[in-house]
Amino acid sequence: MTANSNRFSTYTSTSVGTGTGSEGKKDDKKDMWSSMLDNVASGKRLPEKNLLVLGGSVDSQRDFLEALSRTEGRKNLDRNNHKTPPIANSFALGYTYYNVLDADQEDILARISLYLLTSPAPFFTSLVKPLLTPQSISNTLIVILLDWSQPWLWMRQLREWLLLLRTVMMSLSDECKQTMEDVMLSWRERGRTGSSVNLDGTGAVAAEGEVALPLGPGEWEDGLGLPLCVVCQNSERIDYLEKSQGWKEEKFDLVLQYLRTVLLRHGASLIYTTPSAASPLQSLIHASLGIHSLLKRAPLKPNVIDRDKILVPPNWDSWGKIRVLRDGLDVEQVSEGWSIDLDQDFPMTKHSEAIDANNHQINGDTNVTEEPEGSSVVLYEEQVQDTSLEALQLAQGKKDTSRLEVTSADTQAFLASQLERLDLQKKADEKSGKDNTFAQGQTDDMISDHIGPVQFNMGGIQVDADDMVQRLKDRQAYGPPDQADDETHLEEEPVDTDTLAKFFGNLMNRKPTAGGGVTKT
Repeated sequence: MTANSNRFSTYTSTSVGTGTGSEGKKDDKKDMWSSMLDNVASGKRLPEKNLLVLGGSVDSQRDFLEALSRTEGRKNLDRNNHKTPPIANSFALGYTYYNVLDADQEDILARISLYLLTSPAPFFTSLVKPLLTPQSISNTLIVILLDWSQPWLWMRQLREWLLLLRTVMMSLSDECKQTMEDVMLSWRERGRTGSSVNLDGTGAVAAEGEVALPLGPGEWEDGLGLPLCVVCQNSERIDYLEKSQGWKEEKFDLVLQYLRTVLLRHGASLIYTTPSAASPLQSLIHASLGIHSLLKRAPLKPNVIDRDKILVPPNWDSWGKIRVLRDGLDVEQVSEGWSIDLDQDFPMTKHSEAIDANNHQINGDTNVTEEPEGSSVVLYEEQVQDTSLEALQLAQGKKDTSRLEVTSADTQAFLASQLERLDLQKKADEKSGKDNTFAQGQTDDMISDHIGPVQFNMGGIQVDADDMVQRLKDRQAYGPPDQADDETHLEEEPVDTDTLAKFFGNLMNRKPTAGGGVTKT
Protein backbone atom coordinates (compact mmCIF):
# COMPACT_ATOMS: atom_id res chain seq x y z
CA MET A 1 0.00 0.00 0.00
CA THR A 2 2.91 2.38 0.82
CA ALA A 3 4.56 1.73 -2.48
CA ASN A 4 1.30 2.29 -4.31
CA SER A 5 0.64 5.58 -2.53
CA ASN A 6 4.17 6.85 -3.14
CA ARG A 7 4.06 5.84 -6.76
CA PHE A 8 0.66 7.53 -7.18
CA SER A 9 1.80 10.71 -5.40
CA THR A 10 5.00 10.90 -7.45
CA TYR A 11 3.04 10.56 -10.67
CA THR A 12 0.52 13.18 -9.70
CA SER A 13 3.06 15.63 -8.28
CA THR A 14 5.20 15.33 -11.34
CA SER A 15 2.32 15.67 -13.67
CA VAL A 16 0.48 18.49 -11.95
CA GLY A 17 3.03 20.29 -9.91
CA THR A 18 1.56 21.89 -6.80
CA GLY A 19 0.35 19.95 -3.74
CA THR A 20 -3.15 21.46 -3.70
CA GLY A 21 -3.74 20.56 -7.31
CA SER A 22 -2.44 17.05 -6.61
CA GLU A 23 -4.98 16.42 -3.87
CA GLY A 24 -7.87 17.67 -6.04
CA LYS A 25 -6.76 15.49 -8.92
CA LYS A 26 -6.53 12.47 -6.59
CA ASP A 27 -10.14 12.91 -5.54
CA ASP A 28 -11.24 13.15 -9.16
CA LYS A 29 -9.26 10.00 -9.95
CA LYS A 30 -10.96 8.08 -7.14
CA ASP A 31 -14.39 9.22 -8.30
CA MET A 32 -13.60 8.10 -11.84
CA TRP A 33 -12.56 4.61 -10.71
CA SER A 34 -15.60 4.28 -8.48
CA SER A 35 -17.94 5.11 -11.32
CA MET A 36 -16.15 2.66 -13.61
CA LEU A 37 -16.38 -0.14 -11.05
CA ASP A 38 -20.05 0.59 -10.49
CA ASN A 39 -20.68 0.40 -14.22
CA VAL A 40 -18.90 -2.94 -14.48
CA ALA A 41 -20.79 -4.34 -11.49
CA SER A 42 -24.13 -3.21 -12.86
CA GLY A 43 -23.27 -4.76 -16.23
CA LYS A 44 -22.59 -8.13 -14.61
CA ARG A 45 -25.75 -7.99 -12.53
CA LEU A 46 -28.34 -10.47 -13.89
CA PRO A 47 -31.79 -9.21 -14.79
CA GLU A 48 -34.27 -10.53 -12.25
CA LYS A 49 -37.60 -11.87 -13.55
CA ASN A 50 -40.48 -13.26 -11.52
CA LEU A 51 -42.92 -16.01 -12.45
CA LEU A 52 -46.01 -16.53 -10.29
CA VAL A 53 -47.25 -20.08 -11.03
CA LEU A 54 -50.80 -20.78 -9.84
CA GLY A 55 -52.76 -24.02 -9.93
CA GLY A 56 -51.92 -27.59 -10.72
CA SER A 57 -50.48 -30.10 -8.27
CA VAL A 58 -47.00 -30.46 -6.80
CA ASP A 59 -46.03 -32.88 -9.56
CA SER A 60 -47.55 -30.87 -12.41
CA GLN A 61 -45.70 -27.75 -11.24
CA ARG A 62 -42.46 -29.72 -11.33
CA ASP A 63 -43.31 -30.90 -14.85
CA PHE A 64 -43.91 -27.29 -15.86
CA LEU A 65 -40.53 -26.20 -14.53
CA GLU A 66 -38.81 -29.12 -16.28
CA ALA A 67 -40.44 -28.23 -19.59
CA LEU A 68 -39.56 -24.56 -19.12
CA SER A 69 -35.88 -25.16 -18.38
CA ARG A 70 -35.37 -28.20 -20.65
CA THR A 71 -32.16 -27.68 -22.64
CA GLU A 72 -29.45 -30.19 -23.54
CA GLY A 73 -26.72 -27.70 -22.77
CA ARG A 74 -28.34 -26.89 -19.43
CA LYS A 75 -28.24 -30.58 -18.43
CA ASN A 76 -24.51 -30.73 -19.14
CA LEU A 77 -23.90 -27.46 -17.29
CA ASP A 78 -25.85 -28.58 -14.21
CA ARG A 79 -24.10 -31.95 -14.26
CA ASN A 80 -20.69 -30.30 -14.28
CA ASN A 81 -21.43 -27.67 -11.64
CA HIS A 82 -23.70 -29.84 -9.46
CA LYS A 83 -25.84 -26.81 -8.67
CA THR A 84 -29.33 -27.85 -9.66
CA PRO A 85 -31.64 -25.59 -7.63
CA PRO A 86 -34.10 -27.43 -5.37
CA ILE A 87 -37.87 -27.09 -5.76
CA ALA A 88 -39.73 -26.33 -2.54
CA ASN A 89 -43.44 -26.42 -3.38
CA SER A 90 -44.95 -29.00 -1.05
CA PHE A 91 -46.41 -26.49 1.41
CA ALA A 92 -48.08 -23.08 1.00
CA LEU A 93 -46.05 -20.77 -1.27
CA GLY A 94 -43.20 -22.63 -2.94
CA TYR A 95 -40.04 -21.21 -4.46
CA THR A 96 -37.28 -22.13 -6.88
CA TYR A 97 -35.26 -20.43 -9.62
CA TYR A 98 -33.36 -21.16 -12.80
CA ASN A 99 -30.99 -19.29 -15.10
CA VAL A 100 -31.88 -18.59 -18.72
CA LEU A 101 -28.92 -19.37 -20.96
CA ASP A 102 -28.17 -17.91 -24.35
CA ALA A 103 -28.26 -20.02 -27.50
CA ASP A 104 -24.57 -20.94 -27.12
CA GLN A 105 -25.26 -22.12 -23.53
CA GLU A 106 -22.45 -19.92 -22.19
CA ASP A 107 -23.92 -16.55 -21.25
CA ILE A 108 -26.71 -16.20 -18.69
CA LEU A 109 -29.39 -13.86 -19.96
CA ALA A 110 -31.53 -13.63 -16.82
CA ARG A 111 -32.51 -15.38 -13.63
CA ILE A 112 -36.16 -16.32 -13.21
CA SER A 113 -37.57 -16.74 -9.70
CA LEU A 114 -40.63 -18.99 -9.57
CA TYR A 115 -43.22 -18.63 -6.80
CA LEU A 116 -45.54 -21.64 -6.75
CA LEU A 117 -49.05 -21.87 -5.27
CA THR A 118 -51.38 -24.88 -5.69
CA SER A 119 -54.53 -23.82 -3.82
CA PRO A 120 -56.64 -20.64 -4.28
CA ALA A 121 -57.35 -20.40 -0.56
CA PRO A 122 -58.13 -16.85 0.64
CA PHE A 123 -55.54 -16.99 3.43
CA PHE A 124 -52.76 -17.24 0.81
CA THR A 125 -53.38 -13.67 -0.35
CA SER A 126 -51.06 -12.40 2.39
CA LEU A 127 -48.25 -14.50 0.86
CA VAL A 128 -48.78 -13.23 -2.68
CA LYS A 129 -49.10 -9.52 -1.83
CA PRO A 130 -45.40 -8.93 -0.83
CA LEU A 131 -44.29 -10.27 -4.22
CA LEU A 132 -45.91 -7.33 -6.07
CA THR A 133 -43.88 -4.17 -5.58
CA PRO A 134 -43.41 -1.16 -7.90
CA GLN A 135 -39.99 -2.55 -8.84
CA SER A 136 -41.09 -6.15 -9.51
CA ILE A 137 -44.44 -5.60 -11.27
CA SER A 138 -42.89 -4.74 -14.64
CA ASN A 139 -40.80 -7.97 -14.48
CA THR A 140 -43.54 -10.36 -13.37
CA LEU A 141 -45.64 -12.85 -15.35
CA ILE A 142 -48.61 -14.85 -14.02
CA VAL A 143 -49.02 -18.46 -15.17
CA ILE A 144 -52.14 -20.51 -14.42
CA LEU A 145 -51.83 -24.28 -14.85
CA LEU A 146 -54.78 -26.39 -16.03
CA ASP A 147 -54.82 -30.15 -16.61
CA TRP A 148 -56.51 -32.17 -19.33
CA SER A 149 -57.47 -34.80 -16.74
CA GLN A 150 -60.37 -32.51 -15.68
CA PRO A 151 -61.23 -30.09 -18.51
CA TRP A 152 -64.82 -29.73 -17.24
CA LEU A 153 -63.47 -27.76 -14.22
CA TRP A 154 -61.35 -25.27 -16.16
CA MET A 155 -63.71 -22.30 -16.13
CA ARG A 156 -64.38 -22.67 -12.41
CA GLN A 157 -60.67 -22.95 -11.64
CA LEU A 158 -59.85 -19.89 -13.75
CA ARG A 159 -62.52 -17.87 -11.97
CA GLU A 160 -61.19 -18.78 -8.53
CA TRP A 161 -57.61 -17.83 -9.38
CA LEU A 162 -58.58 -14.54 -11.04
CA LEU A 163 -60.80 -13.58 -8.09
CA LEU A 164 -57.87 -14.26 -5.75
CA LEU A 165 -55.54 -12.13 -7.89
CA ARG A 166 -58.07 -9.32 -8.06
CA THR A 167 -58.40 -9.39 -4.26
CA VAL A 168 -54.62 -9.08 -3.91
CA MET A 169 -54.31 -6.25 -6.44
CA MET A 170 -57.11 -4.23 -4.89
CA SER A 171 -55.16 -4.19 -1.62
CA LEU A 172 -51.91 -2.84 -3.15
CA SER A 173 -50.65 0.69 -2.75
CA ASP A 174 -51.48 3.50 -5.15
CA GLU A 175 -47.93 3.42 -6.52
CA CYS A 176 -48.26 -0.27 -7.38
CA LYS A 177 -51.62 0.34 -9.05
CA GLN A 178 -50.17 3.12 -11.17
CA THR A 179 -47.28 0.87 -12.19
CA MET A 180 -49.72 -1.87 -13.19
CA GLU A 181 -51.71 0.61 -15.25
CA ASP A 182 -48.55 1.61 -17.12
CA VAL A 183 -47.68 -2.06 -17.69
CA MET A 184 -51.10 -2.79 -19.16
CA LEU A 185 -50.90 0.22 -21.49
CA SER A 186 -47.57 -0.98 -22.83
CA TRP A 187 -48.79 -4.58 -23.16
CA ARG A 188 -51.72 -3.68 -25.35
CA GLU A 189 -49.34 -2.88 -28.21
CA ARG A 190 -46.80 -5.67 -27.77
CA GLY A 191 -46.83 -8.23 -30.55
CA ARG A 192 -49.84 -6.72 -32.28
CA THR A 193 -49.93 -6.68 -36.07
CA GLY A 194 -48.46 -3.41 -37.34
CA SER A 195 -47.15 -2.45 -33.89
CA SER A 196 -43.68 -1.03 -33.34
CA VAL A 197 -43.01 -3.32 -30.34
CA ASN A 198 -42.42 -7.08 -30.47
CA LEU A 199 -43.79 -9.48 -27.87
CA ASP A 200 -40.45 -9.52 -26.04
CA GLY A 201 -40.43 -5.72 -25.78
CA THR A 202 -37.88 -5.06 -28.51
CA GLY A 203 -38.49 -2.65 -31.33
CA ALA A 204 -40.18 -3.84 -34.51
CA VAL A 205 -40.39 -2.49 -38.02
CA ALA A 206 -43.83 -2.82 -39.57
CA ALA A 207 -43.94 -4.40 -42.99
CA GLU A 208 -45.07 -2.35 -45.93
CA GLY A 209 -48.83 -1.96 -45.92
CA GLU A 210 -49.26 -3.09 -42.28
CA VAL A 211 -51.23 -0.74 -40.07
CA ALA A 212 -51.60 -0.98 -36.30
CA LEU A 213 -55.11 -2.27 -35.65
CA PRO A 214 -57.23 -0.83 -32.85
CA LEU A 215 -58.60 -3.02 -30.08
CA GLY A 216 -61.51 -5.18 -31.19
CA PRO A 217 -64.63 -6.11 -29.21
CA GLY A 218 -63.93 -8.17 -26.11
CA GLU A 219 -60.19 -7.34 -26.02
CA TRP A 220 -58.57 -6.06 -22.85
CA GLU A 221 -61.91 -5.50 -21.14
CA ASP A 222 -60.61 -6.75 -17.75
CA GLY A 223 -56.88 -6.15 -17.60
CA LEU A 224 -55.39 -7.71 -14.47
CA GLY A 225 -52.46 -5.31 -14.20
CA LEU A 226 -50.00 -8.12 -14.99
CA PRO A 227 -49.50 -10.23 -18.12
CA LEU A 228 -51.18 -13.66 -17.96
CA CYS A 229 -50.42 -17.00 -19.60
CA VAL A 230 -52.62 -20.12 -19.27
CA VAL A 231 -50.89 -23.49 -19.74
CA CYS A 232 -53.04 -26.59 -20.34
CA GLN A 233 -50.85 -29.56 -19.45
CA ASN A 234 -50.99 -33.22 -20.51
CA SER A 235 -52.69 -32.66 -23.84
CA GLU A 236 -51.97 -36.31 -24.71
CA ARG A 237 -55.09 -37.15 -22.68
CA ILE A 238 -57.16 -35.71 -25.53
CA ASP A 239 -56.95 -39.12 -27.21
CA TYR A 240 -58.04 -40.79 -23.96
CA LEU A 241 -61.11 -38.56 -23.71
CA GLU A 242 -61.97 -39.36 -27.31
CA LYS A 243 -61.72 -43.13 -26.81
CA SER A 244 -63.05 -43.59 -23.28
CA GLN A 245 -65.68 -40.84 -22.96
CA GLY A 246 -66.72 -40.42 -26.57
CA TRP A 247 -65.57 -36.82 -27.01
CA LYS A 248 -65.77 -35.53 -30.56
CA GLU A 249 -63.96 -32.74 -32.38
CA GLU A 250 -66.90 -30.47 -31.66
CA LYS A 251 -66.35 -30.84 -27.91
CA PHE A 252 -62.62 -30.06 -28.12
CA ASP A 253 -63.30 -27.01 -30.29
CA LEU A 254 -65.96 -25.84 -27.82
CA VAL A 255 -63.49 -26.00 -24.91
CA LEU A 256 -60.93 -24.04 -26.94
CA GLN A 257 -63.48 -21.39 -27.92
CA TYR A 258 -64.50 -20.83 -24.30
CA LEU A 259 -60.88 -20.43 -23.18
CA ARG A 260 -59.96 -18.06 -26.00
CA THR A 261 -63.06 -15.93 -25.41
CA VAL A 262 -62.48 -15.37 -21.68
CA LEU A 263 -58.70 -14.96 -22.02
CA LEU A 264 -59.21 -12.34 -24.72
CA ARG A 265 -60.73 -10.05 -22.06
CA HIS A 266 -57.41 -10.16 -20.13
CA GLY A 267 -55.02 -10.02 -23.12
CA ALA A 268 -53.70 -13.43 -22.04
CA SER A 269 -51.90 -16.13 -24.00
CA LEU A 270 -52.82 -19.83 -24.20
CA ILE A 271 -50.75 -22.95 -24.88
CA TYR A 272 -51.28 -26.74 -24.76
CA THR A 273 -48.26 -28.81 -23.65
CA THR A 274 -47.31 -32.48 -23.61
CA PRO A 275 -44.51 -33.73 -21.30
CA SER A 276 -42.94 -35.99 -23.94
CA ALA A 277 -43.08 -33.53 -26.85
CA ALA A 278 -41.27 -30.28 -27.59
CA SER A 279 -43.36 -27.12 -27.45
CA PRO A 280 -42.82 -23.36 -27.82
CA LEU A 281 -43.45 -22.92 -24.07
CA GLN A 282 -39.94 -21.57 -23.46
CA SER A 283 -40.18 -19.00 -26.23
CA LEU A 284 -43.62 -17.84 -25.07
CA ILE A 285 -42.67 -17.44 -21.39
CA HIS A 286 -39.30 -15.84 -22.08
CA ALA A 287 -40.75 -13.40 -24.62
CA SER A 288 -43.53 -12.45 -22.20
CA LEU A 289 -40.87 -11.66 -19.59
CA GLY A 290 -38.87 -9.56 -22.05
CA ILE A 291 -35.98 -12.05 -22.30
CA HIS A 292 -34.50 -12.32 -25.80
CA SER A 293 -31.34 -13.80 -27.22
CA LEU A 294 -29.08 -11.83 -29.54
CA LEU A 295 -27.82 -15.03 -31.18
CA LYS A 296 -31.05 -16.81 -32.02
CA ARG A 297 -34.69 -15.83 -32.02
CA ALA A 298 -37.48 -18.37 -32.23
CA PRO A 299 -40.60 -16.76 -33.72
CA LEU A 300 -43.94 -17.69 -32.19
CA LYS A 301 -46.36 -19.06 -34.75
CA PRO A 302 -50.01 -19.20 -33.66
CA ASN A 303 -51.61 -22.63 -33.97
CA VAL A 304 -55.32 -23.24 -33.51
CA ILE A 305 -55.58 -26.22 -35.89
CA ASP A 306 -53.66 -29.03 -34.16
CA ARG A 307 -55.84 -29.86 -31.19
CA ASP A 308 -52.95 -30.97 -28.94
CA LYS A 309 -50.49 -28.21 -29.95
CA ILE A 310 -52.56 -25.07 -29.48
CA LEU A 311 -50.69 -21.77 -29.21
CA VAL A 312 -52.45 -18.40 -28.97
CA PRO A 313 -49.98 -15.52 -28.36
CA PRO A 314 -51.20 -12.36 -26.65
CA ASN A 315 -52.77 -9.63 -28.81
CA TRP A 316 -53.32 -12.07 -31.70
CA ASP A 317 -56.83 -13.42 -31.13
CA SER A 318 -60.20 -11.84 -31.86
CA TRP A 319 -63.89 -12.73 -31.87
CA GLY A 320 -63.80 -13.24 -35.64
CA LYS A 321 -61.01 -15.84 -35.36
CA ILE A 322 -62.85 -17.61 -32.56
CA ARG A 323 -66.09 -17.81 -34.56
CA VAL A 324 -64.25 -19.25 -37.57
CA LEU A 325 -63.16 -22.30 -35.57
CA ARG A 326 -66.73 -23.67 -35.34
CA ASP A 327 -70.22 -22.22 -35.51
CA GLY A 328 -72.65 -22.40 -32.62
CA LEU A 329 -70.94 -20.51 -29.80
CA ASP A 330 -72.20 -17.06 -28.87
CA VAL A 331 -68.89 -15.42 -27.99
CA GLU A 332 -70.58 -12.21 -26.93
CA GLN A 333 -72.75 -14.05 -24.40
CA VAL A 334 -69.73 -15.93 -23.03
CA SER A 335 -67.69 -12.72 -22.72
CA GLU A 336 -70.47 -10.88 -20.90
CA GLY A 337 -71.10 -13.88 -18.66
CA TRP A 338 -67.43 -13.95 -17.72
CA SER A 339 -67.59 -10.33 -16.57
CA ILE A 340 -70.53 -11.35 -14.37
CA ASP A 341 -68.48 -14.23 -12.94
CA LEU A 342 -65.62 -11.92 -12.01
CA ASP A 343 -67.98 -9.48 -10.33
CA GLN A 344 -68.35 -11.79 -7.32
CA ASP A 345 -66.99 -11.66 -3.80
CA PHE A 346 -64.02 -13.84 -2.92
CA PRO A 347 -64.24 -16.40 -1.52
CA MET A 348 -67.68 -17.43 -2.74
CA THR A 349 -69.64 -18.66 0.29
CA LYS A 350 -69.28 -22.44 0.58
CA HIS A 351 -69.61 -22.75 -3.16
CA SER A 352 -66.61 -24.85 -4.03
CA GLU A 353 -67.24 -27.14 -1.06
CA ALA A 354 -70.97 -27.63 -1.38
CA ILE A 355 -71.39 -27.84 -5.15
CA ASP A 356 -69.83 -30.47 -7.36
CA ALA A 357 -68.74 -30.13 -10.98
CA ASN A 358 -72.28 -30.54 -12.30
CA ASN A 359 -73.73 -27.88 -10.00
CA HIS A 360 -75.56 -30.41 -7.81
CA GLN A 361 -76.13 -29.84 -4.13
CA ILE A 362 -74.14 -32.07 -1.78
CA ASN A 363 -75.00 -33.25 1.72
CA GLY A 364 -78.20 -31.22 1.79
CA ASP A 365 -76.44 -27.93 2.50
CA THR A 366 -78.97 -25.12 2.12
CA ASN A 367 -76.57 -22.21 2.86
CA VAL A 368 -75.08 -22.25 -0.65
CA THR A 369 -74.60 -19.15 -2.78
CA GLU A 370 -76.27 -19.75 -6.12
CA GLU A 371 -74.47 -19.02 -9.35
CA PRO A 372 -75.20 -15.57 -10.80
CA GLU A 373 -77.63 -15.40 -13.68
CA GLY A 374 -75.89 -15.48 -17.04
CA SER A 375 -72.72 -17.05 -15.61
CA SER A 376 -70.30 -18.40 -18.20
CA VAL A 377 -69.14 -21.03 -15.72
CA VAL A 378 -72.64 -22.52 -15.53
CA LEU A 379 -73.01 -22.36 -19.31
CA TYR A 380 -69.67 -24.10 -19.79
CA GLU A 381 -70.38 -26.87 -17.27
CA GLU A 382 -73.75 -27.56 -18.89
CA GLN A 383 -72.03 -28.25 -22.20
CA VAL A 384 -68.79 -29.85 -20.97
CA GLN A 385 -69.42 -32.58 -18.42
CA ASP A 386 -67.68 -35.63 -17.03
CA THR A 387 -69.45 -38.46 -18.85
CA SER A 388 -67.84 -41.11 -16.65
CA LEU A 389 -69.60 -39.55 -13.66
CA GLU A 390 -72.90 -39.69 -15.55
CA ALA A 391 -72.42 -43.41 -16.19
CA LEU A 392 -71.99 -44.08 -12.49
CA GLN A 393 -75.07 -42.06 -11.69
CA LEU A 394 -77.17 -43.93 -14.25
CA ALA A 395 -75.97 -47.24 -12.84
CA GLN A 396 -77.48 -46.31 -9.50
CA GLY A 397 -80.95 -45.95 -11.02
CA LYS A 398 -81.85 -43.01 -8.80
CA LYS A 399 -83.12 -39.56 -9.58
CA ASP A 400 -80.91 -37.96 -6.97
CA THR A 401 -77.51 -38.28 -8.65
CA SER A 402 -75.67 -35.85 -6.42
CA ARG A 403 -73.97 -38.63 -4.46
CA LEU A 404 -72.00 -41.58 -5.72
CA GLU A 405 -71.92 -43.49 -2.43
CA VAL A 406 -74.56 -46.20 -1.86
CA THR A 407 -75.38 -47.12 1.74
CA SER A 408 -75.74 -50.90 2.03
CA ALA A 409 -78.22 -52.57 4.42
CA ASP A 410 -77.10 -54.49 7.49
CA THR A 411 -76.28 -58.13 6.72
CA GLN A 412 -78.57 -59.63 9.36
CA ALA A 413 -81.45 -57.36 8.43
CA PHE A 414 -81.07 -58.33 4.76
CA LEU A 415 -81.04 -62.06 5.57
CA ALA A 416 -84.08 -61.69 7.84
CA SER A 417 -86.05 -60.04 5.05
CA GLN A 418 -85.04 -62.79 2.63
CA LEU A 419 -86.13 -65.46 5.14
CA GLU A 420 -89.57 -63.89 5.38
CA ARG A 421 -89.87 -63.93 1.61
CA LEU A 422 -88.85 -67.61 1.47
CA ASP A 423 -91.43 -68.54 4.13
CA LEU A 424 -94.16 -66.77 2.18
CA GLN A 425 -93.15 -68.57 -0.99
CA LYS A 426 -93.13 -71.94 0.79
CA LYS A 427 -96.63 -71.39 2.17
CA ALA A 428 -97.86 -70.40 -1.27
CA ASP A 429 -96.41 -73.60 -2.75
CA GLU A 430 -98.02 -75.80 -0.09
CA LYS A 431 -101.34 -74.10 -0.58
CA SER A 432 -101.34 -74.71 -4.31
CA GLY A 433 -100.48 -78.43 -3.71
CA LYS A 434 -97.50 -78.65 -5.98
CA ASP A 435 -95.61 -81.97 -6.19
CA ASN A 436 -91.88 -81.55 -5.86
CA THR A 437 -91.15 -84.71 -7.86
CA PHE A 438 -93.37 -83.62 -10.68
CA ALA A 439 -91.81 -80.22 -10.52
CA GLN A 440 -88.32 -81.75 -10.73
CA GLY A 441 -89.38 -83.81 -13.74
CA GLN A 442 -90.77 -80.77 -15.40
CA THR A 443 -87.53 -78.95 -14.66
CA ASP A 444 -85.50 -81.71 -16.32
CA ASP A 445 -87.73 -81.62 -19.39
CA MET A 446 -87.45 -77.85 -19.55
CA ILE A 447 -83.65 -78.06 -19.34
CA SER A 448 -83.55 -80.75 -22.04
CA ASP A 449 -85.78 -78.71 -24.32
CA HIS A 450 -83.65 -75.65 -23.67
CA ILE A 451 -80.24 -77.15 -24.45
CA GLY A 452 -81.49 -79.29 -27.40
CA PRO A 453 -79.99 -82.59 -28.62
CA VAL A 454 -76.56 -83.63 -27.37
CA GLN A 455 -74.21 -85.27 -29.89
CA PHE A 456 -70.63 -86.49 -29.65
CA ASN A 457 -68.05 -88.21 -31.83
CA MET A 458 -67.10 -91.81 -30.96
CA GLY A 459 -64.48 -93.45 -33.16
CA GLY A 460 -65.30 -91.19 -36.07
CA ILE A 461 -69.03 -91.89 -35.81
CA GLN A 462 -71.40 -89.11 -34.81
CA VAL A 463 -73.58 -90.46 -32.00
CA ASP A 464 -76.78 -88.96 -30.62
CA ALA A 465 -76.67 -89.18 -26.84
CA ASP A 466 -80.43 -89.22 -26.41
CA ASP A 467 -80.83 -92.01 -29.00
CA MET A 468 -78.07 -94.08 -27.37
CA VAL A 469 -79.67 -93.77 -23.94
CA GLN A 470 -83.03 -94.85 -25.35
CA ARG A 471 -81.49 -97.93 -27.03
CA LEU A 472 -79.82 -99.00 -23.80
CA LYS A 473 -83.13 -98.72 -21.99
CA ASP A 474 -84.87 -100.88 -24.64
CA ARG A 475 -82.12 -103.50 -24.49
CA GLN A 476 -82.44 -103.83 -20.76
CA ALA A 477 -86.22 -104.12 -21.03
CA TYR A 478 -86.46 -106.76 -23.80
CA GLY A 479 -83.09 -108.57 -23.70
CA PRO A 480 -82.01 -111.89 -21.89
CA PRO A 481 -81.42 -111.95 -18.14
CA ASP A 482 -78.31 -110.20 -17.10
CA GLN A 483 -75.17 -111.81 -15.72
CA ALA A 484 -76.15 -111.13 -12.13
CA ASP A 485 -79.21 -113.40 -12.48
CA ASP A 486 -77.01 -116.22 -13.98
CA GLU A 487 -74.57 -116.02 -11.10
CA THR A 488 -77.45 -116.27 -8.64
CA HIS A 489 -78.81 -119.33 -10.50
CA LEU A 490 -75.41 -121.09 -10.36
CA GLU A 491 -75.04 -120.45 -6.68
CA GLU A 492 -78.40 -122.14 -6.04
CA GLU A 493 -77.44 -125.52 -7.87
CA PRO A 494 -75.38 -128.13 -5.80
CA VAL A 495 -71.86 -129.17 -6.99
CA ASP A 496 -71.31 -132.95 -7.89
CA THR A 497 -67.91 -133.71 -6.37
CA ASP A 498 -67.84 -137.45 -7.34
CA THR A 499 -68.12 -136.66 -11.04
CA LEU A 500 -65.28 -134.12 -10.80
CA ALA A 501 -63.02 -136.64 -9.02
CA LYS A 502 -63.66 -139.35 -11.67
CA PHE A 503 -62.87 -136.87 -14.47
CA PHE A 504 -59.50 -135.86 -13.04
CA GLY A 505 -58.63 -139.56 -12.28
CA ASN A 506 -59.14 -140.56 -15.95
CA LEU A 507 -56.80 -137.77 -17.03
CA MET A 508 -54.05 -139.09 -14.78
CA ASN A 509 -54.35 -142.74 -15.93
CA ARG A 510 -53.76 -141.96 -19.65
CA LYS A 511 -50.36 -143.13 -21.14
CA PRO A 512 -48.45 -141.60 -24.02
CA THR A 513 -47.96 -143.64 -27.26
CA ALA A 514 -44.87 -143.99 -29.48
CA GLY A 515 -46.10 -141.35 -31.88
CA GLY A 516 -46.58 -138.87 -29.11
CA GLY A 517 -50.28 -139.56 -28.65
CA VAL A 518 -52.13 -140.65 -25.52
CA THR A 519 -53.75 -144.08 -25.14
CA LYS A 520 -56.44 -145.02 -22.78
CA THR A 521 -55.58 -147.85 -20.26
